[in-house]
Amino acid sequence: MDKLDANVSSKEGFGSVEKVVLLTFLSAVILMAILGNLLVMVAVCRDRQLRKIKTNYFIVSLAFVDLLVSVLVMPFGAIELVQDIWIYGEMFCLVRTSLDVLLTTASIFHLCCISLDRYYAICCQPLVYRNKMTPLRIALMLGGCWVIPMFISFLPIMQGWNNIGIIDLERISKPRLGQDLHVIEKRKFKQNSNSTYCIFMVNKPYAITCSVVAFYIPFLLMVLAYYRIYVTAKEHAHQIQMLQRAGAPTEGRLQPTDQHSTHRMRTETKAAKTLCIIMGCFCLCWAPFFVTNIVDPFVDYTVPGQVWTAFLWLGYINSGLNPFLYAFLNKSFRRAFLIILCCDDERYRRPSILGQTIPCSTTTINGSTHVLRDAVECGGQWESQSHPPASSPLVAAQPSDT
Repeated sequence: MDKLDANVSSKEGFGSVEKVVLLTFLSAVILMAILGNLLVMVAVCRDRQLRKIKTNYFIVSLAFVDLLVSVLVMPFGAIELVQDIWIYGEMFCLVRTSLDVLLTTASIFHLCCISLDRYYAICCQPLVYRNKMTPLRIALMLGGCWVIPMFISFLPIMQGWNNIGIIDLERISKPRLGQDLHVIEKRKFKQNSNSTYCIFMVNKPYAITCSVVAFYIPFLLMVLAYYRIYVTAKEHAHQIQMLQRAGAPTEGRLQPTDQHSTHRMRTETKAAKTLCIIMGCFCLCWAPFFVTNIVDPFVDYTVPGQVWTAFLWLGYINSGLNPFLYAFLNKSFRRAFLIILCCDDERYRRPSILGQTIPCSTTTINGSTHVLRDAVECGGQWESQSHPPASSPLVAAQPSDT
């Protein structure tokens, strides 16, 4: 998704100070993405409990995609941006651009799959989740995250389908202005020098198709999924609050205390805030690029190169943020990270969960029996742990304290 860093600087290029500052910033972004995603992958490989959680298959695959973005795509973009020239040839320009589109689209697809996985885990009955998220279906979803982007990256870009019509459009609409070079050549070659850029321009059909497939459809699914998760979390919090206020006699020995109720409310609130952070970062990072990607062909490719560069790197930053949003905010992952970084310090090892039981209490309201159970943290995934009697409705399924 490289609109190519054409016209990214003034005719004289960046000064020495600007280059140092820019290189430092870009290096920090790349390093953060590499180390963060590597840490996520190593943590899951070393922690058996993390490997048991279905959601973590998506998180590891997402970390691998973002790692490839930070290794195969970002460095070449940074070199071109700092040196103000593309020195690797036209063929490698096409390969690098195809990798850019492939990997960034795959990253977005993984985020969409994670949102759907969490939707089934939180908003559906546990049995429904187990039936929906089978190992085969997870494998198919992960395969789709890698295969589908191929049809909007290597296939059309290597065949030049994204450029069809751009040259003819320029010849028809611009001759009266006395502009001899078409728009691709103008952006590819720097004026008054021999410098060239690795540009990636798209016609209207490709811009619309690519943006809809790579961003707008996943974005819509993520909004719907996280909205339903947010509503469900709020409903659970309200139901628990009503049960606690009812003050009805309890049949179990473990009556919920005010402290326990407060913990549940705090957990629900934190889960809702986490969803807002995830969607906010995703929109902030990728929406500007994909909005501009559709607008540019309809305004005769007049969007400045500096704007393209800023929006493109804003999207790249999302690959560095994903480990923090989907792993670092989770207690199980944080514990695994501390074990890795602190050289297997025993203080951070996970206590055995084989003998743990889930505290449970029953409350009778208006003649119906409701069973409340504490939530179990599932490595970033919030699962329903409520098991009501056959005659009573499900009361609460609470997300974990991520």
